[in-house]
Amino acid sequence: MTDIPMQMQHQGVLQKMRVRLGDPVEYQLALDGADEGPILNQFLGKPVRLEYQGAINCLACNRKTKKSFSQGYCYPCFTKLPQCDSCIVKPETCHFALGTCRDPEWGQRNCFTPHVVYLANSSGLKVGITRGSQVPTRWIDQGAIQALPILEVDTRLQSGLVETLFAKHVADKTNWRAMLKGQVDQLDLIAERDRLMQLCAAGLEELRAENGFDAIRELDAQPLEISYPVINYPTKVSSLNLDKDPVVEGVLQGIKGQYLMLDTGVINLRKFGAYNIKFFA
Repeated sequence: MTDIPMQMQHQGVLQKMRVRLGDPVEYQLALDGADEGPILNQFLGKPVRLEYQGAINCLACNRKTKKSFSQGYCYPCFTKLPQCDSCIVKPETCHFALGTCRDPEWGQRNCFTPHVVYLANSSGLKVGITRGSQVPTRWIDQGAIQALPILEVDTRLQSGLVETLFAKHVADKTNWRAMLKGQVDQLDLIAERDRLMQLCAAGLEELRAENGFDAIRELDAQPLEISYPVINYPTKVSSLNLDKDPVVEGVLQGIKGQYLMLDTGVINLRKFGAYNIKFFA
């Protein structure tokens, strides 16, 4: 462990970092769902330490579990909760209309609400979807340096169908290692939008014919530029894992996406949602 004294200590059940758009993005440590966690930007260039306390408490029911599923849930919740269903990852497979939604009320609140189809540049051009209420949080969580909303749709299912259409021509996933190295070139997202809209024009018309013309709406937006609190990007990305080593420490070099970048490696805090930890700085 580091010989440098650490004065600040926080303990609780870890959740994904809270973010606030700024120049750069502001990150807040989230423990036990409290709103008073420390702002992590202040520790750039300073030693920090996370200690896993050997206990995992499900983010939904607080049950102790030996393993975390879907970034923070016990196995029973993972198999029952709608937010853990496979259609959340693949919204084009939504089965609400079949009457098999795990929680129809939850589905109505979260899936039958406006969704945005967007282009982002995190490790290169990608297409993605998110609820309108999650803009720009979703882009920050992915480590995007640029983002551009291009379409708005009425439901999550429709957003998945549109994303699948665009994914024939552009990636729909982020290369997290490339994102963390910071070697990402700026893109002309307006030009990319126009190119992809032309390529997907016929498919979009088919979807409008099936769902209604007004169900898929083009957005006249400008790209958002996002900067992150980073002193140094790693030249080699080495992952730190609390399951393998319960103590993760090093000098904080930066924060991007949901990753802490230390001089000893990088750790995805979202991966360890529901873990009981102590944080020292």
